[in-house]
Amino acid sequence: MKSNDQWSSRFGFILASAGSAIGLGALWKFPYMAGTNGGAAFFLVFLLFTVLVGAPMLLAEFVVGRHSQQNAVSSYQSISGSAKWKWLGYLGVTASFIILSFYSVIGGWVITYLTRSFSGSLTGLPNSRYEELFGEIIGSPSTALLTQALFLAITVAIVQFGVQKGIETASRYMMPALFILFLVLVVRSLSLDGAMEGVSFFLKPDFSMLSAEGVLDALGQSFFALSVGISLMVTYSSYLDKKADLTGSVVSVVSLNVLISFLAGLAIFPAVFAFGFEPTEGPGLIFTVLPAVFNQMAFGGLFFTVFLALLLFATLTSAFSLMEIIVSTVTRGEGKRKKASWIAGLCVFLLGIPSALSFGVLGDISVFGRSIFDTMDFLASNLLMPIGALLISVFVSRKMKREILADEVMMSSKIGRVIFPIWYRLIRYFVPAAITIVLITSLLSY
Repeated sequence: MKSNDQWSSRFGFILASAGSAIGLGALWKFPYMAGTNGGAAFFLVFLLFTVLVGAPMLLAEFVVGRHSQQNAVSSYQSISGSAKWKWLGYLGVTASFIILSFYSVIGGWVITYLTRSFSGSLTGLPNSRYEELFGEIIGSPSTALLTQALFLAITVAIVQFGVQKGIETASRYMMPALFILFLVLVVRSLSLDGAMEGVSFFLKPDFSMLSAEGVLDALGQSFFALSVGISLMVTYSSYLDKKADLTGSVVSVVSLNVLISFLAGLAIFPAVFAFGFEPTEGPGLIFTVLPAVFNQMAFGGLFFTVFLALLLFATLTSAFSLMEIIVSTVTRGEGKRKKASWIAGLCVFLLGIPSALSFGVLGDISVFGRSIFDTMDFLASNLLMPIGALLISVFVSRKMKREILADEVMMSSKIGRVIFPIWYRLIRYFVPAAITIVLITSLLSY
């Protein structure tokens, strides 16, 4: 394996993995899901499921990747000795392809808002205008396609240089910048008059506000927030040194993900409550409510620009991992990375065109009552990811020898010996059951 196809350090691996996990899941999805499901109660249940489901799945993918030292497709086949398991890797590649096709559309929206924020055209507008503006932006074919293409071009420009010179180097700058910008935003939000009402909503649980559906949402969020189920982390961990501490890496990645989700809540909810807005806006919270919130804040334009910058950073770090699993599968470590990266980016762009246009010229087209964009999201997030995660948990607990798993989990780890028996029972029994619940619920809700 070439040096550029390995992480230069475990720290770089942790930053890249955390960046992959954080993405829009923590900054876009978590705030609106918490807002519509009772705030603090949702956050606590999310934490519980992150520990019991998300973290064990993350460690399982780390084990597969580090043990095999191969791409997602080859990993399962080489470990099992059966060609049929390679399809589990292909399932992850397919899901990543689909996710990146509509994920890049959202990335394009972020670029559009960031550009407008820099120009000052988002400040001083009536509150009702922000919702109209969002509709105009996502409904414009030229804007949607150009910004989607730009987002993918940035992603490919980084990934083409490989793991060490591309993804790791970018993550080393982007992740610390993300935390610094977030802390600045949190301090400003908490300093607002009336902010404590938002803090109470986010940190003082009222379980009467959490429905059974909200509990399932928390389970799904904990699962999706760590990028598990589509072998992204199998790919990333395959570039990791054989003696690296996997258990400690999982603890670090999960902690960073939870911390960012926590900071997102502290940055958004105090500001939303301080200016009399409702936290139950849903998916449009960031693009329709937050601009109005920041508009009423001193130096609000500056702070909204800061928020959009960190949102773009987080979105890109997730896109890197989605693109990397595709590129690594195509190249199979045989070079031609740059060519493969740009071809993959073009293919993703072409697949994403219907999603980009589904709020405009293709807005009248629906699949079982869903837009093209929502259908692609449902297919990848609610079907392929849970199926992939279920199969990965079965593969690790049934196809890999317990002795091999113990060696991987305990290697260079002070807490691995304590964690292993607990993790093994979770990944063998509890995790598959929890994932099955999410999958069946998703199918019934379609």
